[in-house]
Amino acid sequence: MVGQSLSLQKAMKTYFTLSTLALSMSLFPLGFLLHGFEPEWNQWRGPTRDGMIPIDSLWPKNISEDKLRLKWKKSIAKGYPGPVLSKDLVFTVETKGKNEVVRAFDRKTGEQKWETQWQGSMSVPFFAWKNGSWVRSTPVYDGKNLYVGGMRDHLVCLDAESGNRLWSVDFMERYESPLPAFGFVCSPLVMGEHLYAQAGSGLCKLDKQTGKSEWRILEVKGEKYGSAFSSPTFATIRGVRQMVVQTRTDLAGIDPKKGKVLWKKPIEAYRGMNILTPAIAGDSVFTSSYGGKSLLFEVEKKNDGFAVAQKWENIQEAYMSSPILIGDFCYLHLRKQRMACLKLKTGETAWISSESFGKYMSMVSNGKDILALDEDGTLYLIGANPEQLLIRQKRTISQAPTWAHLAISGNQLFVRELEAIACYEW
Repeated sequence: MVGQSLSLQKAMKTYFTLSTLALSMSLFPLGFLLHGFEPEWNQWRGPTRDGMIPIDSLWPKNISEDKLRLKWKKSIAKGYPGPVLSKDLVFTVETKGKNEVVRAFDRKTGEQKWETQWQGSMSVPFFAWKNGSWVRSTPVYDGKNLYVGGMRDHLVCLDAESGNRLWSVDFMERYESPLPAFGFVCSPLVMGEHLYAQAGSGLCKLDKQTGKSEWRILEVKGEKYGSAFSSPTFATIRGVRQMVVQTRTDLAGIDPKKGKVLWKKPIEAYRGMNILTPAIAGDSVFTSSYGGKSLLFEVEKKNDGFAVAQKWENIQEAYMSSPILIGDFCYLHLRKQRMACLKLKTGETAWISSESFGKYMSMVSNGKDILALDEDGTLYLIGANPEQLLIRQKRTISQAPTWAHLAISGNQLFVRELEAIACYEW
């Protein structure tokens, strides 16, 4: 941040290091950590599912063409899933004709190592046709296997080294649930030996080795609200580990072992379009919805469980873009295609940009700056400044739409264009 002192920088570095370590230990099996497994950008919004990387990570200080250089680029079919990474590979998912295709490319060279496909296309409602009926869910890699959500409400587990299929689940068949109107949208979450996803008209927990169901909760009836859009995340709130999930109608905290709803609060949204991933701010949870508002809820521990109360609301509406939280501020892309900064303590609007952007923006931060990729192909380097929108640089990085989430690891940045995967290095 502008003018921050050396002591503040050290404090932020310590905070992000400890926060990342704590969440990594909860999201990944202990064996991986003991044997030197360090998760790369392995899932939706990165290792900690909040768009954040440690403050001392490698970071592009300049995004001009001669500094952030195109290393390689490969053509693939259309799709919205963000790229996910292992130490050596980058994985992509696409819709090609009537099939869904998963590919693995060498991170250094772009050489394709394998591809796997299955039949799985569908058509979304007419009012969403302009955005295509392509696969949407970002897969998750757990250090060994890759778990991929297919549009027709199914999940496939692949061996990440070979692409061989290990198991698959058809949620419609298993639960006799309808085909979701927009397909399988939620990006699965792996924690320890289990996988969690909003599918089969509910929130499901599976054994990640076999695909066997352990529980399904938050069930909905009827095709109108089908499976949800939002992807779950994990947090420690009031000292209790829990999964935080947003359905089409509610925000909830879940006991991941038993599937018990610890707390729940209704969230108003037009046609149930609660899309972004909730963000954790200490013992509070932030969300924002299409046709609703931006809200912060404080969760309290009671003798008989939990209580949740609205701390504040702000009329600014997000849409599909998940926020970045840095210190006491929330950086948010709005439905009206502006950027905003909200004060987490009070809910006041710190600023709203005068500049307009596209309909969606994926954001990654190291706690000081934000890399933001607009769906129109523009990449921004933004200073995390609570006083004003501070665009340090911007660059047209793609002539094609870029709806998928950015991925960053080491000195590499991966951009999923509508029909390509590109690797940049600095």
